[in-house]
Amino acid sequence: MNIKGIHHVSAITANAKANFDFYTKVLGMRLVKKTVNQDDPSMYHLFYADEAGSPGTDLTFFEIKRAGHTYPGSQSISTTSLRVPTDEALNYWQERLDQYEVDRDSIEEQAGKKVISFRDPEGQRLKLVSDEFNKGVAGGSPWSKSPVPKQYGIVGLGPVHLTVTNLSLTKAVLTDILGFRELDHPEADWCAFETGEGGSGSQVCVEEKAEWKREKPGRGSVHHVAFRVEDEQELEKWKVKIQEAGFPNSGVVDRYYFKSLYFRDPNHILFELATDGPGFDTDETKQNLGETLALPPFLEEKRNEIEERLTPLHTNNYE
Repeated sequence: MNIKGIHHVSAITANAKANFDFYTKVLGMRLVKKTVNQDDPSMYHLFYADEAGSPGTDLTFFEIKRAGHTYPGSQSISTTSLRVPTDEALNYWQERLDQYEVDRDSIEEQAGKKVISFRDPEGQRLKLVSDEFNKGVAGGSPWSKSPVPKQYGIVGLGPVHLTVTNLSLTKAVLTDILGFRELDHPEADWCAFETGEGGSGSQVCVEEKAEWKREKPGRGSVHHVAFRVEDEQELEKWKVKIQEAGFPNSGVVDRYYFKSLYFRDPNHILFELATDGPGFDTDETKQNLGETLALPPFLEEKRNEIEERLTPLHTNNYE
């Protein structure tokens, strides 16, 4: 049993069209799946990733049209990182973000990596992280039709940043249950962990803010982070281990493109374990990922009803 790295991060948007425009046309990611929230098919679930929709490259969004503002705080997944190939790529991204009037910070160094922190139009807290000196979990391949040149393109998810009121509680879950390794770090109020082959694609940073109020989520907040497991057989073993540790969990859930298990740590962070397969080309060709509304078989019979409730989102033309 081995957590291989970060699988995906799922966040909230109030506007699927504007979200699609930003992540495909500004950030240059590929929409690899346009589907619905399987637990509430009245809302879109959009998956942005690399060319192939590889595990570890997915940033996903649930569209909740009435989502209010996010009031940042503790007990939250507070920043999502996106990996780019080199330090030079960050120079390109400074200019690109300015071209599209994206709210950003300057290039700085954090934990030995050069980064740019920025916010999407809904305040989603994001960070571009250079892979210049990164070793470990490999990144994916940038989308070949991206408006961003391949040498600068986003290749996957980087470290996920959690903000909690009690660091030791989340640390115990990551290390004692999920098998993450703590990395050397001089600061007392935050820790970094990695798993599997290590590197940016496997890392979680946890910062303690004991005095902060709990985050009030809304558009621009993160719902959960998922970690990679090999297959369903291994996921079943994780279910047993998590149950034996005393954590209520969802049991194995079939998401059609992968199998999942969900549980919350004592700081209310929602963790998901997700299998690497079968993948997003289960019901679409790799050439046509994300172009039509894809529904898992158990929702297909309700397609007409579901489509009537959704605002049309045209995703087969990126021009």
